[in-house]
Amino acid sequence: MRAVLLMICLTAFTSTAHAADWLGWRKVGSATLTWGPFTVYTSQLLTPDGRYDGENGDQALLITYARDIDREELVEATRDQWRAQGILQEEPQSEAWLRMLGTLWPDVTTGSQLAFVLKNRQGQFWYRAPAQSGFTPLGPPQPAAFSTRFLAIWLDPRTQYPELRQQLIGGQQ
Repeated sequence: MRAVLLMICLTAFTSTAHAADWLGWRKVGSATLTWGPFTVYTSQLLTPDGRYDGENGDQALLITYARDIDREELVEATRDQWRAQGILQEEPQSEAWLRMLGTLWPDVTTGSQLAFVLKNRQGQFWYRAPAQSGFTPLGPPQPAAFSTRFLAIWLDPRTQYPELRQQLIGGQQ
């Protein structure tokens, strides 16, 4: 019984330690997505050294929601962005990825945060509810192919939000 309790404590500590290391990264840039007069979310891009090194560099995209959005809307918004960038047509696994997101993501509420952390080309989702003190990992680490395409929504030159991209990557090309 003590061994099981110790394993649970170590797992919780490892998850917290993992979250803590990317939370200590430096901000590259930040941006706010608005729709008409309404703010949808604010976002920040973090890296270990505060510089954007392209799609393969370690980075964390942190989104703080300014309104309630259910998971189905988040998945549909992802589908729309991938469609606009040609990712749905280019990547045969994209529909399976969208189904996975539908099971992985929670409904978000005002003040909640969703982060996607890319380390060594593998991505990990993290979530923090408004009343929660720390981030909780969502699902397993994601492969490089998914991770690159997910971050492309904000960081690829083909993004539907080029001004936000420039703000997130600190004005770099």
